[in-house]
Amino acid sequence: MVVQTYNLQTLAPLYGLSFFDWWMAASTKVDGLVKKGFDSILILGTWTIWKHRNCCFFDGITPDVYGVVSVIKEDLRQWSFAGARGVSHVLALGNQED
Repeated sequence: MVVQTYNLQTLAPLYGLSFFDWWMAASTKVDGLVKKGFDSILILGTWTIWKHRNCCFFDGITPDVYGVVSVIKEDLRQWSFAGARGVSHVLALGNQED
């Protein structure tokens, strides 16, 4: 859902690959600022999912995919404001269709 938001749907996860193998395969399809932004999205996304998973497990909250996606998008905006050039570039790509 997140990669589609930023027009990176061609890099969406592939069925049957481990996370690492998919990430390495997808990373070879892009370069420069797009690669930096894509890598940042994956790092932030996995961290956010991990934190949400821990809240579900330890605090008993109900899993919320849309809530996690919303947090990832907001955090990416914050990273962009903080100067993450790759993230800013990818966010701009996502705004081209708006």
